[in-house]
Amino acid sequence: MYADEFDIDAELVRRLIAGQFAEWADLPIDRVEPAGTDNAVYRLGANLAVRLPRIESASDSPVAEHRWLPKLAPLLPLAIPEPIALGEPTDEYPWNWTVCRWLEGETAMIDRITDPHQAALDLAAFIAALERIDPAGGPPPDGRGGPIAERDEWMHQAMATLGDSIEVGAVTAIWELALEVPEWTDSPVWIHGDLDSRNMLVQRGRFSGVLDFGTMAVGDPACDVMVAWKLLPASARGTLRSALSVDDATWARARGWVLSQSLIALAYYTMETNPTLFTECERWLVEVLAD
Repeated sequence: MYADEFDIDAELVRRLIAGQFAEWADLPIDRVEPAGTDNAVYRLGANLAVRLPRIESASDSPVAEHRWLPKLAPLLPLAIPEPIALGEPTDEYPWNWTVCRWLEGETAMIDRITDPHQAALDLAAFIAALERIDPAGGPPPDGRGGPIAERDEWMHQAMATLGDSIEVGAVTAIWELALEVPEWTDSPVWIHGDLDSRNMLVQRGRFSGVLDFGTMAVGDPACDVMVAWKLLPASARGTLRSALSVDDATWARARGWVLSQSLIALAYYTMETNPTLFTECERWLVEVLAD
């Protein structure tokens, strides 16, 4: 997917485990699909997962997750990864990597969610609990959670690339509104930053877990509110908005965030390089434009 992507396979993971955590050296290793954009994930035996950054821009996340996830987990209503070992760089692999407890559940595809309104309440409860956590010392925004205006240049590049394949007038109107409304000026809050199907788990039709905290930060809550378009039908968005008491400006920024994520990804990825994300982004764009 990237020109500078590090080549990771099961044999590399096996050598890393054998070299640093010999107690797990004989466990089976299986690649987890769908593949992430920034990290590769392998199941290790029945109860563990190995997560390795694929690109340098994601290389800080293992250390950050080892620091913060144990502090966040007891305060959240859904399960999140439990880091249990931090791997070190080697001559073969240049960055830290992590071993976590395996979380049971299925990828949160829309058709696996039984009750959209209950799903909206569950999402709101998770986001609200995250926002209540003391943000002191938390990681500052690195893109997600910062001012949405920082994405303006990328958005115009994406629109130029996509050309007549998008509804330029509708896209421009939504984006300009997101830029015009006031930015978040209250105290920054904890955000996950990437709540979408690939990072959510469901069991028996309800959300059960949240994965991949690589974009966590303390910043603008709009970055988590955008889950309203990513995982909920139009009929259930109001349920989430009411439960979180989202103001008009934050709602507009959240919609702008979804729009920008959709277009920037669609301008870069293809069905050949990342079919899962490409298909998701096409759906996000339809939902945003239809709202």
